[in-house]
Order: sequence, then structure tokens, then C-alpha cells
Amino acid sequence: MISRTSLPKCCLWALSRLRWPLASLLLPLALACAAAEAQNPIGGVRFDPSVQLAGQVLQLNGTGLRARFWIKAYAAGLYLGQRAQSADAALTQPGAKRLQLRMLLAVPAAEFVKALHLGVARNNPPELQARLADRVAAFDAMLTPLGEVKKGDTVNLDFLPGRGLLFFHNGRLLGPAIAGDEFYSALLRVFVGEHVSDEGLRAGLLGQS
Repeated sequence: MISRTSLPKCCLWALSRLRWPLASLLLPLALACAAAEAQNPIGGVRFDPSVQLAGQVLQLNGTGLRARFWIKAYAAGLYLGQRAQSADAALTQPGAKRLQLRMLLAVPAAEFVKALHLGVARNNPPELQARLADRVAAFDAMLTPLGEVKKGDTVNLDFLPGRGLLFFHNGRLLGPAIAGDEFYSALLRVFVGEHVSDEGLRAGLLGQS
């Protein structure tokens, strides 16, 4: 439980300058901010609080861990231009976006491909899946040659308006852009959609935990 004494010093100073009735009204908001800060670092990984992409400043919307039982596969951070606490708000807002994965253990690329296909199938209607089949195959073709995504690796799945998805592995661009807003949205639903594999990860990315 977060208490007044656990707030960052800057928050405590600001509250100390206010008359108590007003300070007491603002305290819950300050506590909520402190709770959000507690998720970074997460899993021993610290995410940048903001990044610049396509000339736009994106803020860290939330972070989460992909875990099964006691095994933590990766930490993830979602960057958006505007705060979003629902999947719909994250998916529909315009502008650049970034989903960053920071690997906590080595995972075969084939396992990522399998998880992607399962997540796309669970969270997108059949007619959309049919339209995106060639683009899913293009994504597979970029990921599979890696063989394995190693512990300590960084994967950036960036969306640039007018270009589509750009896939970066440790800062290196893999292949051409995969065009279309709907493909990036379908991919993002794997992490924040209605039928995700890890509800704790979804809640974290949407700033709900």
C-alpha cells in the first residue's frame, strides 16, 4: 500500500505548499501517480519515460510482464501520444505508437510466431485475418530468421502513420515496413485485446495495475 510518506520528494514538496483541505483533495491523485511510477522499473528493466518517433513525442503508457507461473519471458512497454486506459482508446488514437519488448530469457523465434498466430486468431474476426494473411506471413519472414530472441534483446514494434509497422531488433530494422493501420492494430490486440494470453500484461500496458 502506498502512503503519503512513500511519495516522491517533489510530490511531497508540492503538497506541503498547499493548504491542507486542498492538499487532501490532491493526495489521491499524487498517490495514483506514485503507483504508476512503481511499475518502472519492472522485472529489473527500466523503460524510458518518453521516446520520439516520427517527429512525435510518445509517453510511456504502461508496462507489464509476460509471465507463466514463475517464468518471466519479457517486460513490455507501450508508448502512445495520449494516455489510454482501454484497448479501444489505445487502438483508435491517431499518430505514432511503439510496443517495446525487453527479453528476460531466450525464446525461440518459432515460439513467438506461434504465439502471434494464436493471439491474432483469438482477437481478430475471421474476415480481418483473411485480409491480413499476407502481412502476417511477411512479419513471420522477418522474425523467423533470427532463430532465437536472446535474453537482453530489445524488440521495437513501431507504427508510423503512412508507413505502417517497422520491426526493430536491437536497433536494427528488419525488412521493409508492413503497411496498414489495421495490421498494427491486429498485432497490438495480441497484447491488449479482449482475449489475451496474459491479463496482467494487458492491465499493465493500459496503466490499469
